Amino acid sequence: MYDLIGDIHGCAYELKALLAKLGYSARDGVWRHPTRQVIFLGDFIDRGPEQVEVMKIVRAMVDAEQALTVMGNHEFNAVAWATQIATSSGDYLRPHTDDNRKQHAEFLAQVCEDSELHEELIDWFRGLPLWLDLPGLRVVHACWHLPSIEILTEHLDDRQRIRDEGAWVSLTRPGDPAYEALETVLKGLEIPLPEGVEFKDKDGKIRRRVRTRWWKTHPITYRDLAIAPLEVIPRIPHEPAPEHVLPGYDGNKPVFVGHYWLSGTPRPLSSRVACLDYSVAAGGKLCAYRWDGEHDLVGEHFCWVDVDRSQPETQGAAS
Repeated sequence: MYDLIGDIHGCAYELKALLAKLGYSARDGVWRHPTRQVIFLGDFIDRGPEQVEVMKIVRAMVDAEQALTVMGNHEFNAVAWATQIATSSGDYLRPHTDDNRKQHAEFLAQVCEDSELHEELIDWFRGLPLWLDLPGLRVVHACWHLPSIEILTEHLDDRQRIRDEGAWVSLTRPGDPAYEALETVLKGLEIPLPEGVEFKDKDGKIRRRVRTRWWKTHPITYRDLAIAPLEVIPRIPHEPAPEHVLPGYDGNKPVFVGHYWLSGTPRPLSSRVACLDYSVAAGGKLCAYRWDGEHDLVGEHFCWVDVDRSQPETQGAAS
C-alpha cells in the first residue's frame, strides 16, 4: 500500500521526520519500508533551505523503486526556466523576468545555476509524469480534470510524461489549449466570474477569473468556491455559480492532490478527495496520507509533522 506525501519545498528536516514517523528507515542511502511505498505529489523545490537534500532523498527512493512521484508546477517551471526555445535568439520557455527569477531564486542559488547538478536535476524533472492513475487511486498535483487530461494526453507518452520539445513549447505558450490544460492540472481550475466582476490580485493585476475548490458540489456560490486571498473574498459575489462551470469529482477512485497551501488539522476535502499540502514552507505541516485501499477517505489516516523545531515531537496519526 501507499503513503502519499504532499509538497515538500526544500524542507528535508521535516521530510526525514515524516518518513521516520511513517515507519521508513534509511538503509544504504535509501529510505525504505518493508511493506509500503511512497507517492510524492510534486513541488520538491523552491522556498525551503534544504532543496538539494530533498532531491537526494526523493531521487534515491524513486530510483530504488521505494517511491513513485508526479510533477508539480515548480518542477515544470524549473524545466521551462532552463530550456531555451530552439527557434529563438536566446529566449527561454519560461521568460527570465524579475518576478520569475524571484520565485525560483532559492533553488538556483542552492544548486548553482547552470552547474552539473542543476542540469542533472532538470533532466530528472523532465521525466516526471503529470499524473498517476493506479489501481484504486489517482494522483495529480492540483486538479483531476478530465477535459484537460484529454487535451494533455496528445502531448504525453504512455507513462504521462511530456513527450518532446514540441510538446514543451505548446505547454508553455499562453493561449494554446495545451497550456490552459496544463495550468488546470498543475495549478487548479479557474472559472470566469460573473460579467462585470473583477478584483486585483496581490501583484495589482486585474483578475476576471478565480481559482476554485473544484471538488465542491452544487449548489454553491462563487464566493464559497473561490481560492483567493482573504482580503479579496468579500469582493467575490455571493451568488450561485452555474453548474456547468464546475465539474466536481465523482470518480470511483480517491484522488490525492497537493498545491493549495492549506492550514489547520488535515482532513479529507470530500469522501474521495484529499489535499496533502499543509504549508510546510510557511511554517505549517508536512502531511501524508496512509492509503490502505479504501474507497472513502478517513481523517485517521492523515499523518504529519509540524515545522516548529523547538518542539521536536510530531503530531498526527501514529504509524
